[in-house]
Amino acid sequence: MSDASPLGQFLRARREALSPEDVGLPAGGRRRVRGLRREEVALRAGVSSDYYMRLEQGREASPSSQVLDALAQALQLDEEAADHLRRLTLGGSWRRRHGQADVSPQLLRLMDGWSQTPAFALGPALDVLACNALAIALHSGFERFDNLARMVFVDPAGRDFYPDWDRAAHSCVAELRAAYGYDPESPRIVEVVETLSEQSGEFAELWARHEVKSKAQEGKNLRHPQVGDLEIQFSAFTVNGAPHQQLVVYQAEPASPTAEAFTLLRSSAGELTPSDEDVARQNLAPTEKLAASLQGPG
Repeated sequence: MSDASPLGQFLRARREALSPEDVGLPAGGRRRVRGLRREEVALRAGVSSDYYMRLEQGREASPSSQVLDALAQALQLDEEAADHLRRLTLGGSWRRRHGQADVSPQLLRLMDGWSQTPAFALGPALDVLACNALAIALHSGFERFDNLARMVFVDPAGRDFYPDWDRAAHSCVAELRAAYGYDPESPRIVEVVETLSEQSGEFAELWARHEVKSKAQEGKNLRHPQVGDLEIQFSAFTVNGAPHQQLVVYQAEPASPTAEAFTLLRSSAGELTPSDEDVARQNLAPTEKLAASLQGPG
């Protein structure tokens, strides 16, 4: 990852993503820089060009809330991207208080009791910290059900499992970028990003865009190697006591082909041995056991 400040990286990427026409400026003929010029952003935000340059170069790290609001407007950031911008100016001690914790026994029991619903807990770096047996069966075509980003970009099964792979890839990187905003110094997030950037040019390109989006409740199409196409609704919930863990739940419409496919998957999940069920309930958790998960099969 770059040595530049996270704030500066974000500002530059979002500045370069805007064209003069996007903000009502004339193109002005041939330009030597991609996107908007620094002085154009500074003018739109009502700050000096020198001050804005210091922000991008990491020489100024504590802009006021008024300046942040003005920059968000100048760069046409949506609400989630504007929140991400503000988080990048917070101190490291605040971020460390919001780090990743192990999955609680109560959450493990809750997921384990959902025999008809795939469910899993994610950490900030999209590590699968825990899951139930049906989630294991749903993702059985992958080499490992360990990290969603690795599964999307590196595992050969990813392109088949996600029919709309481009959408899955953009969503995955945007979610990881959102988590990075809470803790740019997280060793695990840095490890995931650096490794995937080396292994996937597509990941590196998307990561450089600095797009931000958290998980939301919406529909998703999947394709399982045994039971075929699935149409699911998924919801993501923040876990109390571990605010950067997410509980992800997949659901099927009652009496739908996907519900029937889940029934077939439950049958395969029921064939797990007791030792396998332990893995299904606590899939490689805690995070320390996932430290080498992106380094390839092993």
